[in-house]
Amino acid sequence: MPRYVILALGSFNYIESKTGNMLIRYQADSVLAIIDPEKEGKTAEEVLGWGGSIPCVSNFNDSMIYSPTHLVVGNAPQGGIIDKNTLKEICDAIDHGIHIISGMHVFLNDNPLLLKKASDKNVELIDLRKPNSPPNFPKGSWYKRKFPVLTIVGSDCDTGKMTTAWEISKALKKRNKKIEFIATGQTGILLSGEGVPIDAVVSDFMSGEIEFCLDHLPSDTELAIVEGQGALNNVLYSGVTLGLLHGSMPDYLIFTHEPGRLVDVASNPIPDLKFLMDMHLTLLSPFKNTKIIGMNLLTLRLTESESRRTINEFCKKFNMPVTDLIRFNNDTFINEIEASIFK
Repeated sequence: MPRYVILALGSFNYIESKTGNMLIRYQADSVLAIIDPEKEGKTAEEVLGWGGSIPCVSNFNDSMIYSPTHLVVGNAPQGGIIDKNTLKEICDAIDHGIHIISGMHVFLNDNPLLLKKASDKNVELIDLRKPNSPPNFPKGSWYKRKFPVLTIVGSDCDTGKMTTAWEISKALKKRNKKIEFIATGQTGILLSGEGVPIDAVVSDFMSGEIEFCLDHLPSDTELAIVEGQGALNNVLYSGVTLGLLHGSMPDYLIFTHEPGRLVDVASNPIPDLKFLMDMHLTLLSPFKNTKIIGMNLLTLRLTESESRRTINEFCKKFNMPVTDLIRFNNDTFINEIEASIFK
C-alpha cells in the first residue's frame, strides 16, 4: 500500500492544493505528511477542517521520519508548471528512492534530469496528466449507448465537481448499483486509478476521449458518472467543459456552486445561475433532452446555520434537490437522485 507525502509549497489550503486535499479526504490513512514550510507545525485538520493529525513539515527531508514510498505533487497552479523550489523537493525525494506522482501539465518524464535520477534510483515517475497517444477521435457513438450518463457541471472551477461525482458514485454503489466513475482530472485519476486527463488532450480529440472511455465500460453498467472540469462561463477553461459535455452527451446533470462567490477564478462576474443552467441545456438540446436533477453546494465558508438556510433557499428557488454532500447527511438527496435516474 502506498505511503504518501504531499508536496504543496506555499499552497496548502482548501483551494490551491486540490489533489492533495482529496487524497487526505478519501485516503487519509495513506497520507503521512504535507510539505509546506508556511504551514509547518500545523495539522491537516487545522488547515482544512479535515484530515486529523496529519502533520505539515518544512521540506521533504523532514518527512523522511514517516517512511514514505511516494511523493505527490499536491497543488495545481494555473498552467501546471513545476517551479524550481518544487523541482528541488522532487529531486530530494528521488535521491531517497521515493516514487513521484504529478498532475502537472509539464511532465516529469520529459525532464532529462529527473529521468536520469529516477533511472539511477529505480524510481517511477508517474504523470497523471499524460493523455493517450494516439488520441481517440469522436465518432458520435453516444446515440447507441445502453446506459444513462450523469455529468457534473458548475458555475466555476473549484466548486466541488470531482467531489460531487465521487460522493454520488460511492453512495449509489453502496445501494448495489453498477456505477462507473469516469475521472477527467489528475485528482480523480489518482483516486480511481484510471481516466482521461481531459485538459491535456488536444481540443479536436476531447470529446472522442470521453466517448472512448464510455464505449469501453462493462456491458452491465447501470450508470456512468463523469467528473466535470472548468465551467462554460469561465474564459480560461470553457473549451474543456464543452468538449467534455459533447463527449459525454449526458442524460442528466448535477450543478455545483459555491454560495457567496461573486466572481470566478478569472476574476469575471459569475452570471445568474438559472441562466447558466439553461445554457447547458440549450447547448445539449440539439442532441439530448438533458435534465438537471440536483445541485451540490460548496458551503465550507458558511456556518452550519447559514449553510442550511442557503440550501433551503436554493431548493425553493430552483425547485430541485440541493445539498452539501460533504457537510450533511446525504440520504434524502441520494434518494431523489436515484429516483430521477432509476425510474
